Amino acid sequence: MRIMRIPPPTSQVLLAALLVSALLLTGWQPAVFAAELMAAARSSIQAEDAKRHVAALADDALEGREGGSRGGRAAGSYIISHLEKLGLEPAGDNGSYYQQFGSMRNILALARGSYPAVANELIVVGAHYDHVGYGNSGNSYGPFGFVHNGADDNASGVAGLIELAEAMQHLPGRPRRPILFAFWDGEEKGLLGSYHFLRVRPAMLAEMSVVFSVNLDMIGRLRGERLEVFGARTSEGLRAAVVQSNNRPGARPLELAFDWAIDEDSDHYPFIAASIPTVMFHTGLHDQYHRPSDDVHLVNFDGIEPVARLTLDFVMALANDPGSVRSFRPQARSESDATKRALEAPAVSPAATQSGESQARPVGNQRPRWGIGTRADPGEPANPVIVRITRESPAAQGGLMMGDRVLAVDGTAVTDQADMVTRLASAGNRVALDVDRRGRVTRIVLDAMAAMDAVQP
Repeated sequence: MRIMRIPPPTSQVLLAALLVSALLLTGWQPAVFAAELMAAARSSIQAEDAKRHVAALADDALEGREGGSRGGRAAGSYIISHLEKLGLEPAGDNGSYYQQFGSMRNILALARGSYPAVANELIVVGAHYDHVGYGNSGNSYGPFGFVHNGADDNASGVAGLIELAEAMQHLPGRPRRPILFAFWDGEEKGLLGSYHFLRVRPAMLAEMSVVFSVNLDMIGRLRGERLEVFGARTSEGLRAAVVQSNNRPGARPLELAFDWAIDEDSDHYPFIAASIPTVMFHTGLHDQYHRPSDDVHLVNFDGIEPVARLTLDFVMALANDPGSVRSFRPQARSESDATKRALEAPAVSPAATQSGESQARPVGNQRPRWGIGTRADPGEPANPVIVRITRESPAAQGGLMMGDRVLAVDGTAVTDQADMVTRLASAGNRVALDVDRRGRVTRIVLDAMAAMDAVQP
């Protein structure tokens, strides 16, 4: 039996452990301290650190990091040097970080879980580190023969993943479930690395079951605080989970654009094809995509910070979820953005919706009419979609918008559309709705009496 050397804990981990012991002796509340450590972990994700990683990986000396090339191997060495500093356990072949396939190599590092009951429920967080080298007619929009540095695609995702792994070192203990940090090779050649991992698992991971995956691809061009999210239909209630992480206390939430398309264009796809719930974070295509001009000076490093911090919160929520494993939702494979448009389309009549309304305007003991119509979403049953707003109604006066998703009524989470309707019908003349508006949680107050006064002659 090979004796594996266990790396010494980092100075941050030792300091955190000492602080925990000292503060517990003074009566400090563990929950409060955990929240402060999580805030410190988020704060450790810095634009300057991301810039350093992207600059190294997108340097001309790496010749575009084509899978199997000397530049690709140099990129792998850079990544592993940081994993070793963090003390993450090698999870590749034969006790190494590498998982070889052909001339290419995935890089795998494991943070083990702390709860024996879920010790084999593996969460995979990945980003591909290869690019297209000097480019050719099959993988570049040209010009060919020049180094394609791939600063956004996908040095940015790799930088975010390294920052994520480092941020976890600020936490006092391990999460419930194990987390695998996976740097995929061969993505640009047909998602080869992620497909290989799912077919042939290294021996130390063979007994684990992949229960969720997160993919970071091209997160370096955040524009207008808009982040694209793919795969959120692959498990029921997954959109709401992403929104919750996006709206963590003290954060400035991003605008989330949920895309329902599932295409074989990045390393999220092999996991979805294997019926594993998966999301991908992406800041969108641009004119430099797969061209030599995708260079370091165009990367929005300040934008990598909030994307990586959102990812940290989301992954930790998954890893520490006391509930059962999320089930894959097969209907996601047959849904598209056209399905999304149909769900969110304005209702042509009240009969076309399940309404959250009761009687018209308050008269005597009659209940207020809120002036909204909603449609149930089978992928997010706890968050009905607003598809009708009556003119001059409390909903219109309060600022409710088409496409808003109802999360809570008077601070209590909605369980389904029928629950929302019941609670709105029994409310008084004033009610507060928490809604998901493009990924940001907004509180809308509906005031029936004020709306009635506003339309009086």
